[in-house]
Amino acid sequence: MKMNRLTTMIGIALVLGVIVGYACNTLAGSPAEAKEIASYFGILTDIFLRLIKMIIAPLIFATLVAGLAGMGDSKTVGRIGAKALGWFICASFCSLLIGLLFSNLLHPGQALNVPLPETASGLNLKTSALNLKDFITHVFPKNIFEAMATNEILQILVFALFFGLALGHLHNQTARSLVSTMDEIVHVMLKVTDYVMRFAPFGVFGAVASAITLQGLGMLLVFGKFMFAFYIALAALWALLIAAGYFVLGKDVFRLLKLVRGPMLVGFSTASSESVYPKLMEQLEKFGIKSRVTGFVLPLGYSFNLDGSMMYTTFLALFIAQAYDIPMSIGAQITMLLVLMVSSKGIAGVPRASLVVVAAVLPMFNLPEAGLLLVLGIDHFLDMGRTVTNVLGNAIATAVVAKWENAIDPVDETLADADETLPVPDDGIVAVSAV
Repeated sequence: MKMNRLTTMIGIALVLGVIVGYACNTLAGSPAEAKEIASYFGILTDIFLRLIKMIIAPLIFATLVAGLAGMGDSKTVGRIGAKALGWFICASFCSLLIGLLFSNLLHPGQALNVPLPETASGLNLKTSALNLKDFITHVFPKNIFEAMATNEILQILVFALFFGLALGHLHNQTARSLVSTMDEIVHVMLKVTDYVMRFAPFGVFGAVASAITLQGLGMLLVFGKFMFAFYIALAALWALLIAAGYFVLGKDVFRLLKLVRGPMLVGFSTASSESVYPKLMEQLEKFGIKSRVTGFVLPLGYSFNLDGSMMYTTFLALFIAQAYDIPMSIGAQITMLLVLMVSSKGIAGVPRASLVVVAAVLPMFNLPEAGLLLVLGIDHFLDMGRTVTNVLGNAIATAVVAKWENAIDPVDETLADADETLPVPDDGIVAVSAV
């Protein structure tokens, strides 16, 4: 299947950035001159980073409130929701931990030695100074507008939690209208995110050209190591998810894998797990899962169970720390894991949404946000792996919860051989409400 236009433009921008950066690095008369040239490319980088920050607060708030408000309050929904969230939390923790472990084992960013951006040069980089008491206190907002203005992601999540649950327990016409409005805001913010990502080629060009102008072509070798290390970590996560599914489902997990291979292929090609949501739901029903479980757990998983994306957040954050040679203690890394455990729950499964999470968390640990652009040029190929993992994780999670609820009906085994052609949407994005 063909890559979409944005991916093509990012690839072109990457190549142009390498060519232009190499030319500037070769022609620059001195390191000072190379630095001056690189600063002009940095304008594109700064603009893109500002656009990313612009969407953080409204995207997280709208997504989480719409999901919580739509859960309902019946005992059955509460029981299923508790089981689903329990699985999601365990899967999320394991995903983040695998990303942390493999980043420490393989050190994908160790050889890069990128100089700190000037905007970060004055920061206190002693991340080990973070402590649990200050972290817990800081989570709770004293002013939601201040939290949104400064993109305090955890404070936004706390307020959204209270707001969404309160809204879900009100059943008057005004409340229903507000729930509908929040759901529409989610659709709007997904489209805004799409628009922002269309500026990505310019950000990629500026970041790559600036880095190559300063460092030369030798820095590119580390990206091959980064991709290789990331896919090794994904393979370990796949093995863990399938093993966990086998523990609950037995040999049926392999029938499930056979049924969802089509949606997984489309998700891999489009780098959007949302794009295959309808087909994935259909295949899970062919597996025998009752629609009441599929219709609740699967969309909930699309907001709260993005295993591949969550693993990438810890992997990328530590890669950035290694690339800029910023030491992080084990305590700081565990604190980051816990922060990402919470903050990643407010992001929908749209292409490159994990970058938004990392962009929000990096400043909390005094890591330069510009580090995101080191990998943005190859992020589509990483996103393909993240997406197929997200699809797999949500399929297994839905089947496991259905098994616990005795909500899997016996089906004709021959249905597993039905391998239909899957359409690819024009923009690769389908907005899905969390119920």
